Amino acid sequence: MDVELSRVPGLGPSRLKALETAGIRTAREMVARLPSGYRDLSSPVPIGDLRAGDEAAVLVKVEGSAVETRAAGLLITRAYVSDGTDAIPVVWYNQPWLKRQLQPGRELLLYGRVEFRRGTLQMTCPAIERERAIVPVYRPVAGIPPKAFRDAMRAVLSIRDGQWPDELPQSLRERYTLCERNFAMRNAHFPLNREALAAARRRLAFEELLLYQVALSLLRGGAEAGAKLEFPDAEVENFWKLLGFPPTGAQKRVLYEMAGDLRQDAPMARLLQGDVGSGKTAVAFGAIYLAWKSGFQSAMMAPTEVLAQQHFSGARELFEPLGMKVGLLTGSLSKKQHEAAHRALAAGEWDAVFGTHALITEGVEYANLGLVVTDEQHRFGVRQRTAFGKKGGRPNVLVMSATPIPRTLSLILYGDLDLSILDELPPGRTPVKTRIVPEEKRKDMFGFVRREVRKGRQAYVICPLVAESEAVEAKSAEELFEELKELLPDLRLSLVHGRMKSKDKDAALEKFRAGETDVLVSTTVVEVGVNVPNASTMVVENAERFGLAQLHQLRGRVGRGEHASWCFLVAEPSERLTLLTRTSDGFKIAEKDMEQRGPGELFGERQSGMLATGLSLLAGDTQLLKRTHDEARRLLKSPGSAESRAVVALARRVFQERLDAVALN
Repeated sequence: MDVELSRVPGLGPSRLKALETAGIRTAREMVARLPSGYRDLSSPVPIGDLRAGDEAAVLVKVEGSAVETRAAGLLITRAYVSDGTDAIPVVWYNQPWLKRQLQPGRELLLYGRVEFRRGTLQMTCPAIERERAIVPVYRPVAGIPPKAFRDAMRAVLSIRDGQWPDELPQSLRERYTLCERNFAMRNAHFPLNREALAAARRRLAFEELLLYQVALSLLRGGAEAGAKLEFPDAEVENFWKLLGFPPTGAQKRVLYEMAGDLRQDAPMARLLQGDVGSGKTAVAFGAIYLAWKSGFQSAMMAPTEVLAQQHFSGARELFEPLGMKVGLLTGSLSKKQHEAAHRALAAGEWDAVFGTHALITEGVEYANLGLVVTDEQHRFGVRQRTAFGKKGGRPNVLVMSATPIPRTLSLILYGDLDLSILDELPPGRTPVKTRIVPEEKRKDMFGFVRREVRKGRQAYVICPLVAESEAVEAKSAEELFEELKELLPDLRLSLVHGRMKSKDKDAALEKFRAGETDVLVSTTVVEVGVNVPNASTMVVENAERFGLAQLHQLRGRVGRGEHASWCFLVAEPSERLTLLTRTSDGFKIAEKDMEQRGPGELFGERQSGMLATGLSLLAGDTQLLKRTHDEARRLLKSPGSAESRAVVALARRVFQERLDAVALN
């Protein structure tokens, strides 16, 4: 049973329209919008314990009269508050109605950020809260103030209280000590206490992760027979001889895993995960070689034209002496070149093709597609892989990711794929020395960059924003580019960011790859960029604004050649960043990142939005990830049991419309 939102107190026509614009039309859709975070107002912090950068609740009394002043077009309201042991100034901007609430002696519960200004601590624009409780924080809905949305949610929950049927079998709930669903829904939004919140989060996360994995397994289980490859074992070893360098033990193990898959009637669906520099491309080329030896075509899709060109060049050098015909298909080719590529693929004249999304566009047909490889899996998803399946009668699929996702989380994110991990680096890989550089040492650092360039090397300089933002005090790419032109006038600089046209971005990246640019100033678009062995220095501005896993990914852009390599993190020293100076193990770093930030932040808004609750509520609970994975496998092994039938039916209903849309981008 659902409830029309027009029945909810406080939701007039304008707010109902705002909710509809946000995709919220019914009470069911309303309560599905779980909090993105919580403010703990239940235990106010003594003023004396506050530190700059804290977000905290304080229970205080107004000391004296509030004062209003004007400056730079702003109305500034300033008051002093005390909790009996200490006092602190509080400042609000352009909120004239507040002065009436700031009567001397009035008790207030404030929540906000503590800053260090004019030699003292102050609270800036704190919210005046009404209740000492754990308060939900929701993603903003344009046109509805946060408190109004919170009040509407409370009203919806009151109307629907007790109306969430618990469809998870009782035996399953008892086995994993899961709370009842009505309790979970109430306490996920307005928790009674921390224990109730933890129980609610665990129940909702468990349910959705379990159903998601069951649904993906059902999708995979229904796969028809695909392209079955046939080749002798000796061909695997023959491939390694072609490379001219010995493979790592991990590379050999993974290629044999894939060889076993490729010989099966059901098509391979495997994720190849490896840290930066672990040799994923070589293993992918091994699979392409085996497909060619079996008489099948291969297609390898990359997220950028530059990376596609790089793979094409490597494949041509390796395979064409053997007689394999390889081609390139990207969006920037001329109409005539596109037509020629389409003819070559349809006629089977190309044994392997490398490209971008152009490989799956309408009009592209393959004569005998047996293998699909997608590079940098976090840029693609199920939708893109499905599109390939329609091109070639269920080809084998290999997806690759350099993002060092912990194994347990991989089981969830790529639940429709088998998992292989390259956990070894090739010998001779140059270690990257990582240093934290405070602001006062920045000029010295760029002096080092100049000296490296004069030795014939190149450098990356990364910043988190494209253009200047008043809201976020971080150097933008454009601002930094202008600064470095003055600071390094004798060096050749270029700029790359996501707002540039693709052709301009690819041209700048190609110039850097070709050595025509000394320093590349960029946003994180180079995270999955080109291989430039001559680049020996990576500078990351405002490093504190990046996740550890992302910093590690960026660091992997250097250290690819024979030269000593450096990564400089421009930030104030912190325990979090110090981890990067102590280890180069991407999986350890990612585990720490997930522990500190939670998986939702680790993968970003769009990625965590793949599941409404699971990833956003986990808070790094790897045990829960593993338990839901194992439980899904157990249920599907006994399809006739009452538990299995109930869970499968629920998974089909919940995910029926979303399965083909599940993607990591």
